[in-house]
Amino acid sequence: MLGVIPTSEAMRTAMDAGLDLVEVAPNERPPVCRIMDYGKFKYEQKRKAANSAKQHQVQLKEIRLRPKTGEHDIDFKVKQARDFLAHKDKVKFNVQFKGRENAHHDRGREMLASIIDQLQDISKVEKTPSMEGGRNMTAVLSPKA
Repeated sequence: MLGVIPTSEAMRTAMDAGLDLVEVAPNERPPVCRIMDYGKFKYEQKRKAANSAKQHQVQLKEIRLRPKTGEHDIDFKVKQARDFLAHKDKVKFNVQFKGRENAHHDRGREMLASIIDQLQDISKVEKTPSMEGGRNMTAVLSPKA
């Protein structure tokens, strides 16, 4: 903190230190400047931006099923869900009922219960199986920490 000094004196102080005089608040009266290594400052900003881009954004992956889905197909969907959960994404299972299938909500609930049981080692239930709208039964699983 050098206080208010003339621009020429500030430039000379920066040169003596081997640094740059950087204007940080040009709209203030008097303008605010800082003596720093500008190249190093820009490099650190770039690194911080790169690190924030590398962080994983949690996505909600949806897997759709029908009440009459076969056992092998369910196993395949469970394997897919296992991959999604391993990549730290949430998985939403959606059982769609059409026509006369609406009379068999218990079949959909059993299917989701077995899927949750198969995935309990790597996931936790975020939303238990419940009817959404009139035709869909959903359950949401999230990865264990």
